Amino acid sequence: MRNAAVVHSLWTEWSTASATADAPKKIPAPHIEYAQLSPTLIILGAAVLGVLVEAFLPRRSRHLSQLALSVVGLAAAFAAVVALAAKGYGTGKAHAAAMGAVAVDGPALFLQGTILLVALVAVLGFAERRLDPAAHGRPVDSFAAQAAAVPGGDAEQEAVKAGWTTSEVFPLLLFAVAGMLVFPAADDLLTLFVALEVFSLPLYVLCALARRKRLLSQEAAVKYFLLGAFSSAVLLFGVALLYGYAGTVAYSGIADVVSGAVRTMDPALAATTGNDALLLIGGAMVLMGLLFKVGAVPFHMWTPDVYQGAPTPVTGFMAAATKVAAFGALLRLLYVVLPGLRWDWRPVMWGVAILTMLVGAIVAVTQTDVKRLLAYSSIAHAGFILAGVIAVSPDGVSSVLFYLAAYSFVTLGAFAVVTLVRDAGGEATHLSKWAGLGRRSPLVAAVFAVFLLAFAGIPLTSGFAGKFAVFKAAAAGGAVPLVIVGVVSSAVAAFFYVRVIVLMFFSEPKGDGPSVAVPSPLTSVAIGVGVAVTLVLGVAPQYFLDLAGQAGVFVR
Repeated sequence: MRNAAVVHSLWTEWSTASATADAPKKIPAPHIEYAQLSPTLIILGAAVLGVLVEAFLPRRSRHLSQLALSVVGLAAAFAAVVALAAKGYGTGKAHAAAMGAVAVDGPALFLQGTILLVALVAVLGFAERRLDPAAHGRPVDSFAAQAAAVPGGDAEQEAVKAGWTTSEVFPLLLFAVAGMLVFPAADDLLTLFVALEVFSLPLYVLCALARRKRLLSQEAAVKYFLLGAFSSAVLLFGVALLYGYAGTVAYSGIADVVSGAVRTMDPALAATTGNDALLLIGGAMVLMGLLFKVGAVPFHMWTPDVYQGAPTPVTGFMAAATKVAAFGALLRLLYVVLPGLRWDWRPVMWGVAILTMLVGAIVAVTQTDVKRLLAYSSIAHAGFILAGVIAVSPDGVSSVLFYLAAYSFVTLGAFAVVTLVRDAGGEATHLSKWAGLGRRSPLVAAVFAVFLLAFAGIPLTSGFAGKFAVFKAAAAGGAVPLVIVGVVSSAVAAFFYVRVIVLMFFSEPKGDGPSVAVPSPLTSVAIGVGVAVTLVLGVAPQYFLDLAGQAGVFVR
């Protein structure tokens, strides 16, 4: 009772004192530049509207409504990015918006524009409904009729018979895009982590929604989720250590503490900044979380399984857009937060880049599945892009930006072609089934050959221009041995790309081989855009290299 009385008296005294004290100052409202954040806000608004469409529209109307909403939202967001760039926010007006949480500068706008264009092309593949034969008289797409149904169970069969479609894949894609837009533009570590989770969680769900081979799809999603959760935990632990070191999560604040620009600080903080272990371990853990997302060795083991098991439209979107967002965040971390530790992280990144190029190229030679081959190809390309990151120069940044834009559309086009080659079990992804494809369907085989030649870096394709740019920047930055390893890896990679071309055009087609489905205009447009970008960036890359060069300066 005595303790209760003491507590009560304390409460009474505090409340009485607070009532008689002067009124406290008002909490200042945050200053948010909504116009400069408009690309992300438009996508989030479209995603929320997509959720409402799922809730209130009849099932028969949802697919077309979601497709229209997604296309309009992505196009409007891209127009907003172009408007911001035209107003000078990529150059002279670059600054940190949303109270320092999000950077509005050249690299951010360039990468956001690339992500939005990639998503705009990818959503066409999501909406394709002519590749599979109609089920019970109704068209079907690549996604499960009812995601919550047990594979092969009665509920799934009833959903297929009723002609249901999982149209919520469109708002899931938009939520993922919203996170990807913020990820390379994040200017503090908490925003970086929140953006990572916002785009990762929808991808985990999308990977589990394949209509055919649902168990393989769900296995891929579980692997991706578990390994992704582990990498997110590592990144968050690194964020905590960096906050303990610098006393702030802002990129500029951490960079100032690292460089010694902060002259006066709290005594407790001064004691922690003397401990470089917090800085080195924290920076390494954040770097590990980002390297997982780009698929760099030794954090690459999720890539082949997830690429193979996920629905192919999701694989194409994920392979292209995730790499763009993750490399953008990696560039900002190394160039803005940790430039003072260049001599510490460059040797580590050298090792990671060399391993990534060699492992990706060599292991791809042994693959017999087209999607797994493209997965290891993406790992090798992550190594090539890391060569540009290691350059630590404006040319390095611009070459990485150009490479990401070029690689994204080649990847989207290649996976769109994979969806067309089908047999009774769905997509025929085993390489043996692609034998003689050039005689069955010369046009499809020729288009896929163009994408493979671009992956190999053959001249007059975007792949050659991208590799030349990153290798030139790396050589100018003193990484000549890395360039030599890259050239050797490219030669190894060219072997398995050419092997597939030879298989398609110079092998006899099997009598029971797969057929090539006739797509709707949606997939045709996606493939056409991929071919056009691949050839234009290969034949006349200078304008786009200059554009990437103008967008290559980070704001601090």
